[in-house]
Amino acid sequence: MFRLEGIRRLHGAREVLALDKLMLGGEGLTVVLGHNGSGKSTLLGLLARTDTATTGHIFLNDTPLADIGQRKLAQQIAYLPQRLPPVPGLTLGELVRLGRYPWRGALRRWQVQDHTAVEAALIATGGMQHAEALVETMSGGERQRGYIAMLLAQDAPILLLDEPTSALDPGHAYEVMRLLRGLVDATGRRVIVVLHDVNLAARFADRMVALREGRIAFDGAPQALLTPAILSMLYAVPMQVAPGLAGQLPLAVVA
Repeated sequence: MFRLEGIRRLHGAREVLALDKLMLGGEGLTVVLGHNGSGKSTLLGLLARTDTATTGHIFLNDTPLADIGQRKLAQQIAYLPQRLPPVPGLTLGELVRLGRYPWRGALRRWQVQDHTAVEAALIATGGMQHAEALVETMSGGERQRGYIAMLLAQDAPILLLDEPTSALDPGHAYEVMRLLRGLVDATGRRVIVVLHDVNLAARFADRMVALREGRIAFDGAPQALLTPAILSMLYAVPMQVAPGLAGQLPLAVVA
């Protein structure tokens, strides 16, 4: 769905991203990995058009991304940034209803499809029983699922999520990724997510793209990434691969 050509992103004199050619969004769930400062969030910001490349071009379904109107773009791409805005006084149901804005605007009356999309999003994320709860009183895992429900209500075919598990404990992080995996399998939506945890990524991803110093260092299946040589190169520390449980992928560990 996305095609990036000749992308360079500079912060001052420092080049933070350099991608000659990259296709994204063709697989179900793609994870973008890399060390801190490798360009992961910059890449997602370019795809979501919250950032602009210094040089190069990005296409969405063969249309220049820059030529797509903002409302039309929001109908095609749902984006969850790493730093979420506070929503004081908002219930979970009200937060999820914000996802319908690209389709109804500020003035159009609610239609049956709007109510249906919100209800389906709450059910899919297990939030229906918390619809009247204030978001600010919810746990980190519940809040993150609420934001994902908002993205689902947006009804866009592409979901971009920047480190949705970074503030969560391992159990809640697993549940968020299991939710995203289930959405891909059940609806055919495409998900591109930035993660730090290589083992969590490998467990759920169809494709893994790893960045190192702003460039593609790996692009392929999880099984191919889980080798000592590739892991050590990506993270610049000696890494080993330990056997996983029966039927599971091996685990990356620091040597």
